[in-house]
Amino acid sequence: MKTLKVKELQSQSEIREAFPIIRQLRTHLDEDTYLELVIDAQKNDSYKMFALYDNKKMVAVTGFKPMITLYYGRFVWVCDLVTDHQLRSKGYGEKLLTFVHKWAREKKYESVALSSGLQRTDAHHFYEDRMDYDKVSYVFKTSIND
Repeated sequence: MKTLKVKELQSQSEIREAFPIIRQLRTHLDEDTYLELVIDAQKNDSYKMFALYDNKKMVAVTGFKPMITLYYGRFVWVCDLVTDHQLRSKGYGEKLLTFVHKWAREKKYESVALSSGLQRTDAHHFYEDRMDYDKVSYVFKTSIND
């Protein structure tokens, strides 16, 4: 029997356990930088990290934060959502993103938003077709380092 469980990752060892999966999405990060960023974001930016386990094996990870802006109002921003590449198309991403929706609803947030890299067309189909997300904007970025 399949046993799926969502668990918040809070300890350093739990956060480290998620690194091999997160690394599949955030390829620019080494483990120490990743750990430092997650701990800093949890402490200073209300960042939440959850993992989906199937029979005690971590299969997908999400990181999100509750936010308030004039554009979206009270919402949850999904910063990271990734299923282990060997286990994709098994419904794990849908299960974990549905968990984020439930979390947001229970905490009285009005919506859930995210951005996805332009090259990630499979992810775009997932968000639009399976999860009923609307494409509402482009995200722009510039570096401010000299």
